Amino acid sequence: MRRISIFGSTGSVGENTVDLLLRQPAETRQVVALTGGRNVARLAEQARALNAEMAVTCYAECHAALKDALSDTGITVAAGPAALIEAADRPADWIMSAIVGAAGLAPGFHALRHGTTLALANKESLVTAGPLLMAEAKRHGATILPVDSEHSAIFQALVGEDIATVERIVVTASGGAFRDWPLDKLAHATLEEASSHPNWEMGQRITIDSASMFNKSLELIETREYFGVAPEQIETVIHPESLIHSLVGYRDGALMAHLGAPDMRHAIGYALNWPDRADLPVARLDLAAIGQLNFHAPDPRRYPALTLAREVMRIRGLAGAAFNAAKERALDAFIAGEVRFTDMAQVVEAALSQLSSDSGLGNAPSSLDTVLEMDHLARQRTAEIIRNRATRN
Repeated sequence: MRRISIFGSTGSVGENTVDLLLRQPAETRQVVALTGGRNVARLAEQARALNAEMAVTCYAECHAALKDALSDTGITVAAGPAALIEAADRPADWIMSAIVGAAGLAPGFHALRHGTTLALANKESLVTAGPLLMAEAKRHGATILPVDSEHSAIFQALVGEDIATVERIVVTASGGAFRDWPLDKLAHATLEEASSHPNWEMGQRITIDSASMFNKSLELIETREYFGVAPEQIETVIHPESLIHSLVGYRDGALMAHLGAPDMRHAIGYALNWPDRADLPVARLDLAAIGQLNFHAPDPRRYPALTLAREVMRIRGLAGAAFNAAKERALDAFIAGEVRFTDMAQVVEAALSQLSSDSGLGNAPSSLDTVLEMDHLARQRTAEIIRNRATRN
């Protein structure tokens, strides 16, 4: 029987993970901990369905509601950041790390100390602290499996291959909600328009990040950190159908592509059953019905975040932590109506420029604390930039 925890169980990746677990015989797994945010009703429902040992909301003010919802069970209820760490410190064989943003960093680090298998959907962990995370896994004999559909595709295309023979890695992108919009219309994009993805069912924040390509920018950095290839070996291509999730090109000219319906249960199921493959409740592709696949190069004017990602990969060090923090704060501002859609990249660029001159941005992170310190500093600088822009306007 495998002991399993899910961090971020009420988000889109977490929900899909719960779905797959409920399709397995109950006697094959024991759910140690489920964690979520403010949706305590759904968290309690999941905890009951999976007979979890522990349910945690990361918001202390939600503790009473969660405790009440589970009062007639023997499930341990806790709340707050310290409770997340407590949950991560409970030994488990397989852990899904699906908390969105930098908040997922510390729980993932703690989980690795048990020599567990960490299914990593929290891309910020690698973007902000890639070398530290990979070293921590090696130190404790833990395994990190990528759960982003793109990185799962790369991982699968590399099975049985020598990374030294890889010439290039092509990360595909849908292009998001605004891939066909006139450039001069982007500045006026509304929150509702940015929150609708043409192919994938995802949470609001990641859907907006897809429209701006900040999500893809994080994935480029993640590719660099997880697979250890040089930045110039990593490419991006717009693929509107979202059926090819990534490609790996080898020195003999061969390109290995991973195809599948745009369903996160592909990547989650692969990580859940690795190194085996199991039946998954996902659509099978009918290539004749699809007829054709389309590709085109991303326009840097439409997606300036991609250019910023290249600069972050060049600097390395703490640049990833600053980039992600600035991106998250700029996204908060867009959701709150404080900046326009096109302002987000400008705000992040300004934050990186300020931090590069006076904060040791290129210094290698020596500990998780240094990463969190840069995260905090970058959020402060970004907030100042946003306030100054509002004052000028």
